[in-house]
Amino acid sequence: MPRKLSLAAKIGLLSIASCRITMLAMAQEGSAGFTVRADQKIVTADEIVRQFEAPLLTSYILGDGDEISVDVWNHPELSGKHVIGPDGKITVPIAGIVKVSELSREDAQAAIANSLIHYYSDLSITLRVDRYTSYRIYILGRAGVPGIVQFDSQPTLLDVVTRASAITSGGVGPDSAGLGRCAILRGRDQVIWVDLKSLLSQGSLALNIRLARNDMVYLPDAGEREVYVLGEVKHPGAFRLTPTMSFLDAFSQAGGATEDASENKIEIVRSASGTQREFRMSDLLSGPEHLNFALEEGDIIYVPRRNLAKFGYVLQKTSSLAAFAVLGTLGAK
Repeated sequence: MPRKLSLAAKIGLLSIASCRITMLAMAQEGSAGFTVRADQKIVTADEIVRQFEAPLLTSYILGDGDEISVDVWNHPELSGKHVIGPDGKITVPIAGIVKVSELSREDAQAAIANSLIHYYSDLSITLRVDRYTSYRIYILGRAGVPGIVQFDSQPTLLDVVTRASAITSGGVGPDSAGLGRCAILRGRDQVIWVDLKSLLSQGSLALNIRLARNDMVYLPDAGEREVYVLGEVKHPGAFRLTPTMSFLDAFSQAGGATEDASENKIEIVRSASGTQREFRMSDLLSGPEHLNFALEEGDIIYVPRRNLAKFGYVLQKTSSLAAFAVLGTLGAK
């Protein structure tokens, strides 16, 4: 299980992240501190990468897309094959809809038996997984086989890189192959940068962390720089940083805000320096051009959900953008 941060560590994270600058201060300062700087190699500290590791799953957990067979002894009318739907449910004869995703096979069997308890007694049910599909990892960037990679069991980062045939014909060694580092994005609001050179060339197996289903692994080219647009946008993820890319450019590539996005604020975190700025979307779209500042490598644009708790509370209580943006800051090299 990932180690929980101590109170002292939380206080340290809060002190690093406490430099919030209001929109008024931003307008006064213009774009100071937000110009494109020289190429960097931002990675997250090894200790914090280990904290990002997904919990160990001791048995397979069912998920959407898995193909299963339910055999009910002496009741062929109840037996049959099912594909778990996007809502995590299957339809059992007589009983109706039963949710089985996020359950082990044993717990799913029990859930199906419980759904039939009012109609049958002493049922013997066996559930078999015919096709594993829910341990999905998304591979983006410089990979020989980009896209969705599926596993029968919980994968590690090295499993994913190997299965993706990521070392292409760009030369010899991690750097020339574009594998100096990678980003792991989890959900809409978590991102870390892993030093793949240490993992692949120096054997730092502590970086070979377990991944969670639906994690996104982004493998940039050796000289490529990225920014991240996370939160309530239509296509959250990593985007290639160009020399003239502005905030609006990156925001547009992410498809803009969703219906659940906050109208009151957007957070921008500069991972290399630990600075953070907050402003209203309406002010950016209608205000002076200097608000549409240039981005630099590792910047995170975060659009929070409507009515989200304020920054300090979120940092202490949840695994939100702020916490993981600070992880990148702590590990900057």
